[in-house]
Amino acid sequence: MSTPVPVLEISGVHKSYGSLEVLRDVSLTARAGTVTVILGPSGSGKSTLLRSINHLEKVDRGRVRVDGELIGYRRHGNRLHELSERQILKQRAGIGFVFQNFNLFPHLTALENIAEAPIAALGKSRSLAYERGRELLRRVGLAEKADAYPRQLSGGQQQRVAIARALALEPKLILFDEPTSALDPELVGEVLDVLRDLAAAGTTMVVVTHEIGFAREAADTVIFMDEGRIVEQGPPAQVLDDPRHDRTRAFLSAVLA
Repeated sequence: MSTPVPVLEISGVHKSYGSLEVLRDVSLTARAGTVTVILGPSGSGKSTLLRSINHLEKVDRGRVRVDGELIGYRRHGNRLHELSERQILKQRAGIGFVFQNFNLFPHLTALENIAEAPIAALGKSRSLAYERGRELLRRVGLAEKADAYPRQLSGGQQQRVAIARALALEPKLILFDEPTSALDPELVGEVLDVLRDLAAAGTTMVVVTHEIGFAREAADTVIFMDEGRIVEQGPPAQVLDDPRHDRTRAFLSAVLA
């Protein structure tokens, strides 16, 4: 029996801004239904790596594939040609992205924020998109907030709407870029609860976070990055409780102090 294609496959990715090398030969894979948590200090390349997965950042070298499909490029013989913006947007529709600052449209209600992309990107009818939007609001515990505008919601509620919006496109993979970092401490738990529910339901996720408890509980693989490189990766019990590298140990000591 053939081995299933990984949902995410990153091979030898490099990225620089001028003389600053932000990603250095990064490679990783993620299978369907798994949760990959990426840890590391600020400036280690975590967010740039996430943005490279859906071609918000163009890599200098290396390849990114989602569900076996090369992201951002098509191969013609031995050469790669960048896709058109329309083709890239179509690829991005299959890759959910939840940002740390919510990025909701302020002039749209919670339900409208969720329904907008399926209508525009997938051609769903308004009635079907709204029906699915209400279902997703129930899933993230916000059924009663369908008609609320972002300004009427707490930060935790806004982030849960953002998660529902990402789910609305039925993506193969969802990327989370520090989804709790902009929240007051008392609101972090409600967002992590939604992430735990998604993990339990088999959603394929890559999560950049400093929430070590979530990583220990929900991750299949924990990755520690520093200075643009993957320093260490493995199951949570190995990376978090018995790290092999001094840099990982120093980081965890500082975070858990």
